Amino acid sequence: MTATHDPGPEREALMESLRDQRAHVLRAVEGLPEADLRRSVLPSGWTPLGLVRHLTWDVERFWFRVVVAGERLPMPTDEEVWQVPGSVTADDVVQAYRAAAALGDEVVAAAALDARPARWALEAFPGTPDRALRATVLHVVTETAAHAGHLDVVRELLDGHQHLVVTDGDQA
Repeated sequence: MTATHDPGPEREALMESLRDQRAHVLRAVEGLPEADLRRSVLPSGWTPLGLVRHLTWDVERFWFRVVVAGERLPMPTDEEVWQVPGSVTADDVVQAYRAAAALGDEVVAAAALDARPARWALEAFPGTPDRALRATVLHVVTETAAHAGHLDVVRELLDGHQHLVVTDGDQA
C-alpha cells in the first residue's frame, strides 16, 4: 500500500460516508458500561461488543485487507468474532475497530476505484462478488450503517439513549 490515488470527488464522497457511519457506530457504544456492552437484549443473542468485533473482522478487515488488498490473513470463526472473551476489554474491541478502519482507509487510498478483488480471495471465499473497489466501499458503508442502526436500537433498550429523536414538530 504505497501509492495513494488522487482522492477525487467520488472517492471523497464514499470515504466521508464511511467515516460518518464508523463514527455513528462508535457513538452508539460510547459511554455504555462494560457490563451493558457484553449484554444481549435481543433474541439473536449478539452483544454490542460482538457487533463491533463483527464490523472489525468480517467487514473492515475482510473486505478491505483480504478481498481488496489480497492479504492472506487468518479469519476467525463466527463464534470467535461474536463471542468476546472476558480477557478482551471493551477498549480493546473499540481500538481494534479504529485500527481496522485506519488500515481500510489505507487500502482504499492505495487502490484505484475500479480495482478488482484479489483473485485468490474470490477462490478462497466462494460467493465473494467480483466487483470494483467503489462497489465494495459502498457495500461496507451500507453494512456499517445498518449495524449502526442496530446498535442504536440496542442502546435505547439498554439505557434509554436515543440517537435520533422525532418530535411532533419534526413530523410532516
